[in-house]
Amino acid sequence: MNTVAIVEDNNDIRQALEEIIQSSQDYKLAGSCMTGEEALVQLPLLNPDVVLMDIGLGDGINGIEVVRELKGTNPNMLFIMCTIYEDDDKIFEALRAGANGYILKKTQPGKLLEGIKELIEGGAPMSSQIASKVVAAFQNKSVTNTTGTSRIDVLTKRENEILEMLATGLLYREISGKLFISIETVRKHVYHIYEKLHVTNRIEAINKYFGR
Repeated sequence: MNTVAIVEDNNDIRQALEEIIQSSQDYKLAGSCMTGEEALVQLPLLNPDVVLMDIGLGDGINGIEVVRELKGTNPNMLFIMCTIYEDDDKIFEALRAGANGYILKKTQPGKLLEGIKELIEGGAPMSSQIASKVVAAFQNKSVTNTTGTSRIDVLTKRENEILEMLATGLLYREISGKLFISIETVRKHVYHIYEKLHVTNRIEAINKYFGR
């Protein structure tokens, strides 16, 4: 059974998230932390499969800093930013730090559990509001980045299309269905995208695309 830890400074929200995990038959609550400082100490000890991470965390170390600090030494730990923020800079700062998904706190319990399942299966869950911001950022990048030797120029039209879909959290099988190509063909395209951008995963590819 996969384990989930929660980092949240608001008592009511933390308890609500704990109840969602505890009521699920698929996940076990590994533990909870109230501050970034506590999370830096406790998460490596708890070693959860997934962490639901708040961004704010009061006046101390914020959630993005916790992810940035722990991801390097705990690469298999998966982080979903569970937050009220829809700010573009916060989204990309969290992804750049190593977050694997980004879900708003107003997300329904069922959708939250689906997001955890998707993450464990290799996806990058994002609420529809967040995904639409990522798509808008991609479209803006495509419009403004038309001169010089930009990163986008090294990718084919189909590769750009697949990278955009990866950025919104779609799984290989979902991309396969949308583009009417086999999953193996999707894998080959992703391999070439990573090779051309000199990256090893989708988050690095997205950051490279945006020049971050």
